[in-house]
Amino acid sequence: MVRFLAAAVGTVAFALIFDVPYRYYFLCALIGGAGFWATEALMGLGLTATEATFIATLLVALSSRICAVWRRCPVTVFLVSGIIPLVPGAGVYWTAYYLVMGDTSEALTRGFAALRAAIAIVLGIVLVLEIPNRLFHWSRKRP
Repeated sequence: MVRFLAAAVGTVAFALIFDVPYRYYFLCALIGGAGFWATEALMGLGLTATEATFIATLLVALSSRICAVWRRCPVTVFLVSGIIPLVPGAGVYWTAYYLVMGDTSEALTRGFAALRAAIAIVLGIVLVLEIPNRLFHWSRKRP
């Protein structure tokens, strides 16, 4: 629960930086925290970090699209700040650290893990954003 709250607070902090209107902070926090929690839970079930990140990204992107339709705002309001807890920032840091320290094998290991996570994030976002818009407007009456 503490890690969920930390991810939610971090998501709101980035929402502040990205100038998201304050009325969306709760949904941003919920989406970011849920994405991070999903990653942790899936890795606890035995999935690799890349697989867990991909599935959590699907959850974040799908939740962002649903909230965007519900609140009638752009999907990027929720997606950009909600994806932050999944970004492999520590992996990139450790890659650079081991490169500077001269440990190229560990740098390659960390670098490839970070690259796999980044690609999983991109593929998850693209997959959800390619779903036709009409599937998210189920409450709209048809002529």
